[in-house]
Amino acid sequence: MALLVRSWNLFHGNASPPRRRSYLRAMVELVTRDEPDVVCLQEVPMWGLARLVTWSGMQAFPAIARRGLRPAQLAGWVTRLHNGLLRSAVAGQANAILVRSDHACVSLGSSQVSDPGAERRVCQVVKVNGATIVANTHLSSAGDRQRLELERALAFAESHADPGTAVVLAGDFNLRGVVLAGFSHPGPGIDHVLVRGATASQLVVWPQERRRQNGLVLSDHAPVELLVR
Repeated sequence: MALLVRSWNLFHGNASPPRRRSYLRAMVELVTRDEPDVVCLQEVPMWGLARLVTWSGMQAFPAIARRGLRPAQLAGWVTRLHNGLLRSAVAGQANAILVRSDHACVSLGSSQVSDPGAERRVCQVVKVNGATIVANTHLSSAGDRQRLELERALAFAESHADPGTAVVLAGDFNLRGVVLAGFSHPGPGIDHVLVRGATASQLVVWPQERRRQNGLVLSDHAPVELLVR
């Protein structure tokens, strides 16, 4: 069964350039409107996690990277006072994998890939239709830790893969030109969907107009996607 796998860093629900308000709901609805099979999200504010199922109509599997103020509803209210300035330090952030409701899937958990003491970064894994491992990660943006974190994310994904199982590794790697043995070609930027053990179409990067709404460009990242067969 072919799977359309899409990945998007939501920039905490902000526009580019940043604005005061949050556009998180508009982003989730936009990226799921055409009913993709799998969507990997990064930089999801904690207050938005409980709303993902309602906004997307998909199964949602979150993985918390950084906790903010508690309760999450209070953090969301404070952040929305000025979403351009108050982001993960207040609202926290998470990754999430969304899976279309007609697919059987199970969460296989998450693992920290960053060093102790560094900003916490995680990789999460969901198995789809019993045959495809989908791993979603967001690697460090500072320093030179990305390669080590990528190796840890890959090891975590592969630890759940049986022989013959396809592996999809997606997310914001904060690395360009990522080449992994046996995987499909990387994207032109820092956001990637890499595939091993199945045929992958060429990666498509959304043009800016596709994420423009009411004159605003949603997020400072473009969604990327490919078809896994």
